[in-house]
Amino acid sequence: MSRPGNQVATPSSTSSVAPRALIDIQRIQALANRATSMVEQIRGRLLAPEAKKVSPLYSASQVATLCGVDKAHVNYRISKGDLPVGQLTPTGGKREFSLPEVRRWSRTYRSEKMRPAGQRAICIAVANFKGGVSKTTSAMILAQGLSLRGHRVLAIDMDPQGSLTTLNGLLPEAEVSEEMTVAPLCSGETGDITPAIRSTYWDGLDLVAAAPFLFSAEFALPARQMNDPTFRFWDVLNAGLEPVRDLYDIIIIDTPPSLSYVTINGLWAADGIVVPVPPSGLDFASSSQFWSLLADLGSNLDQQEKGGARKVFDFLHVLLSRVDQADAAAPAVRQWIQATYGEFVLPVEIPKTSVTSNKAAEFATVYDVQKYDGSAKTYKRAVDAYDRFVDLVEESAVESWRARRAGGGQGR
Repeated sequence: MSRPGNQVATPSSTSSVAPRALIDIQRIQALANRATSMVEQIRGRLLAPEAKKVSPLYSASQVATLCGVDKAHVNYRISKGDLPVGQLTPTGGKREFSLPEVRRWSRTYRSEKMRPAGQRAICIAVANFKGGVSKTTSAMILAQGLSLRGHRVLAIDMDPQGSLTTLNGLLPEAEVSEEMTVAPLCSGETGDITPAIRSTYWDGLDLVAAAPFLFSAEFALPARQMNDPTFRFWDVLNAGLEPVRDLYDIIIIDTPPSLSYVTINGLWAADGIVVPVPPSGLDFASSSQFWSLLADLGSNLDQQEKGGARKVFDFLHVLLSRVDQADAAAPAVRQWIQATYGEFVLPVEIPKTSVTSNKAAEFATVYDVQKYDGSAKTYKRAVDAYDRFVDLVEESAVESWRARRAGGGQGR
């Protein structure tokens, strides 16, 4: 005799539960099509007319800050007529400068930080084996910020997700072809990255794009090694960059969030590494795995180098990213990070704010903002942190050029 509450359900022809629908590849393809269509619609609404991104305009005060002078000096220099004078707004008569004009001011007043004659580009890889740590945002901020400061920058998107490509105003699935990526390098079709380079909406910033088909590189590189045991699978990007190292000041590489063949190429082409790490327990644990795997890989590859050559980096920076001041655990994890990485931790924290979240939803960064509608204090806190981050990395690049010049070398 059964008891109330202990009854066992049995199949019934009157059951209201619908049969479970299996998900085949066709349904996944339909979902992919919907997702692509939605991204296209969103981008069309959020970006400028013709769905193309445009860089913001800058005030005389912003130009003065970048150049390290006061606004009165900018007005004096304008009167001399030897630098761009900008345009006066129709209403209010305020002076505005375009990005190319600002870059001319930056190169003039920040000449001591520009790439010295005879020196080659500094290559910086932004890496972490965990997603969601602001890796791509950090790479884009560096690219925009260094360009704004007068440098000529090449950004290389090596992540098949193409997030850096999207931030530059291109849809990976719809607007990126194979020759615009590192895929031909990885397959051996070419040994020169030059044909992949495209200009962007941001003056002084060029791009090598990425798209989902870049996953094929993870098969092409090991296949080439199997066919030729002497093939240096880790040196493909490094060799491909050789023809352009005299054309750019800084090269920024956004690597995939995994230890892959493509990631290895990004790291081994770099002179410096930036690793964003949010102050959370899981992200901290993941970063420890990054260093362990990188150390093991480096030891193995060093052993394969002829003549005892070893891979060395000019600098290594750990960036505290997505710092949530309301997170009660953040202070403790911050202490763990500081105690572990010590002098490698940059003296700046990137706050997790509504500014960064909102701009990410618009395929943009804080440097794309023409006018922020929210809290001015919140916006300033975010911009100040990013500015400090860019300044610190720029100083590392400048120190690398100085060291190379003192040592009589040109770098790679």
